[in-house]
Amino acid sequence: MAERGTGRSRARRDEPGATIYDVAHEARVSTATVSRVVNGNYSVSAATRARVEEAMQKLGYVTNAHARALAGSGRQLIGILIEELGDPYFAAIARGAQLEATAHGRLSLVCNTQGNPELEDSFLDLLLEHRADLVVVVGGPTTDERYQQTNRVRARRLASTGCRLAHCGRPPLDEPNTIGIEFDNEQGAFTITDHLLTLGHDRILFLGGPPALSTTQNRIAGFERAYRTRGRSAAPDLIVTGAFTQQFGYRQMKAILDEGKPGFTAVFGGNDLVAAGVYLAAKEHGLRIPEDLSIVGYDDVPLARALDPQLTTVRVPTEAIGREAVKAGLAHVTGGSDPYTDPDERVSLGTSLMIRGSTAAPRS
Repeated sequence: MAERGTGRSRARRDEPGATIYDVAHEARVSTATVSRVVNGNYSVSAATRARVEEAMQKLGYVTNAHARALAGSGRQLIGILIEELGDPYFAAIARGAQLEATAHGRLSLVCNTQGNPELEDSFLDLLLEHRADLVVVVGGPTTDERYQQTNRVRARRLASTGCRLAHCGRPPLDEPNTIGIEFDNEQGAFTITDHLLTLGHDRILFLGGPPALSTTQNRIAGFERAYRTRGRSAAPDLIVTGAFTQQFGYRQMKAILDEGKPGFTAVFGGNDLVAAGVYLAAKEHGLRIPEDLSIVGYDDVPLARALDPQLTTVRVPTEAIGREAVKAGLAHVTGGSDPYTDPDERVSLGTSLMIRGSTAAPRS
């Protein structure tokens, strides 16, 4: 007697590639019935469901949430918009969001915006077209009111389709159906500046990112508050803004050292990439870290532990930020706790000071 399931259904566990048609043939049902069993969106009799599931197991058929999302079978898509995919800080948040999205059976579409508002708009149009559940935007916004108004319009466009907007590492918008997943940026900067002041560093150079970014502004605010707490003031000429890149840190530090002896004993890199650039310039000029110059950073990306000596920095819970954004953003469709009906509601995560070998008391 011929074995049942020959022809299209010959695929077995050791022969990858079984399709929905193979499962339907094996279970003697229609492909629509298989789809109903897989997606759980229509009732199917217990006997039919058992037959389909047995056929799926026999053929080694694995349901693919990503394929279902692209096919448009219900809301299965989450968009993750980040400024720069190559930046380890952004990449870690995106990784956390993607992991949580996968746990919820969603496809993650990661879009590299390069900080371009027009590119962001085109990605949002794409996500609206595909009926995304959630859009997660990662990165500090500018404080420009025109840009903020553009973001509010975007939030309303998404909300009109039932999609939520989650901001990671930036304040939430004053719009319903938006989510703010923050970390205490200012407090982290205060804590690490206080660490340097406690060691005896009176003059600290702050090298920060773009001045219009809220991330830069919050870190400068924490830096200055640490001085004020001790009844002192940070020197305005030692606060330099520009970019959150290694090249910026290197160029600024090199230019200062080329001019002669610096008027500071420690450097606060606005993030770990800036601090890495400071390392390179300092070592080129024969300065020892931390004997001649203490250096700190912010974020605690993997690079911080690869530097020699390892970098004292502020640890940001990057992966947790991404996970929390997706978890909270899907609460209204997964039955979880959903506090995000009020635009003022937000989640704020803490930071940690990581003291390593790049800081010491200044030489007398």
